[in-house]
Amino acid sequence: MNELIVLIVQTYRTVLLDYRCLFETLLWRTIRLILGQVASAQALIMQGSSPLDIRNFFVPGPLGRIPVRLYQPAVALAKGEKRPLVLYFHGGGFTSGSLDDADTPASFLAQHNQAVVLSVAYALAPAKPFPAAPEDAFAAAAWACKNAAELKVDLDRMVVAGDDAGGSLAASLTMMTRDRCGKPLAAQVLISPMLDPSMRLLGDATRLQSDVTAETCAASYRQYLPQTMQRLHPYAAPLEVSRLAGLPPAFIATAERDVLCPEAEKYASSLILAGVPTQVSRFVGITHGALRTHLPLLTEIVNFLRCRFATLRRDVALPEFLPHPLHPSTSL
Repeated sequence: MNELIVLIVQTYRTVLLDYRCLFETLLWRTIRLILGQVASAQALIMQGSSPLDIRNFFVPGPLGRIPVRLYQPAVALAKGEKRPLVLYFHGGGFTSGSLDDADTPASFLAQHNQAVVLSVAYALAPAKPFPAAPEDAFAAAAWACKNAAELKVDLDRMVVAGDDAGGSLAASLTMMTRDRCGKPLAAQVLISPMLDPSMRLLGDATRLQSDVTAETCAASYRQYLPQTMQRLHPYAAPLEVSRLAGLPPAFIATAERDVLCPEAEKYASSLILAGVPTQVSRFVGITHGALRTHLPLLTEIVNFLRCRFATLRRDVALPEFLPHPLHPSTSL
């Protein structure tokens, strides 16, 4: 039944867009009952139909070729105009995941921010443990900077985003670009990030009804960080980092029913104390796995980036914000 509902949503998305005002309440209620996680269907129906040019290819990395997927708005640019660039890293606990897992958030950001999105399939453990993944992230960013003219992107509006393990890589990349004197990033978006290999702040999975447990986190970290001392490396454990000043403005999203929620919010407080402009939102009733495709989250990210881009481009009018079609998050 789950597959049937998803197939209907994908096949008749245009019709649903045209007539959703007539039956959206009943539709959402039905999807909630059948799927349990409303996120993916909401995103498919509500995200709109702005055309995108999407292509897969490889970029050079330190351990070989890195698969990437490029999302570009099909609308032609005015002469001399450039688009923002978003580097996106999928989740999967450092040991799994693919470009397909990032397709919904990457497409949504490309459409609604009129941005170029480069989704990166970084090296996975245990075949390629730390530091292969963050080095792939840095290599992808370096490739994007080198090819900015061909991509028609504005490097002053280059941001990094990711969910789960990808959120950890996004946070690490902000530090690597700072430490290696790379092109500064304009913002970072961290969605339910894995930030603490010591797992000191994990919530109670049973009480939270979390779809992620301490055991699954521990298994991921054992494969990603086979050497004990690696768990203290700043690029592997962003929560342990004390030198956070100078990092780009952050948007951090957490799910109420997620054992990783406390460590992500602790990292947000550390950024704030370091003087980094930070917005953090907790989404009520949402699990870790459902958050990355949760429409209210994607809407908040779009609005955060629109505000950030407008700040960087002082010659443009104030941005229009996407409305929240569903219940808002709990902003902290």
